Amino acid sequence: MSITKESPLYGKIVVATGKLEHYTRDGIQSKLLQLGAIPASSVTKKTNYLIVGEKAGSKLAKAQELGIKILSPDEFFRMAGESA
Repeated sequence: MSITKESPLYGKIVVATGKLEHYTRDGIQSKLLQLGAIPASSVTKKTNYLIVGEKAGSKLAKAQELGIKILSPDEFFRMAGESA
């Protein structure tokens, strides 16, 4: 697996929550690693992005409280260089 250093997600801490179309939980983690991102399972003040799928819960509220950039799946796909 080659890491894409040109990715806008490179070196960023990214959390995914909710159901993401086209990706399993493991699939999204693998994609983040391929993009050079640092996948995380919980939202903290160090989190750079939260990818929000359907039925997002407490992670979304926490990210909003901390002012973390929230990405829709479509925004994530664009940043990843994919079409939604």
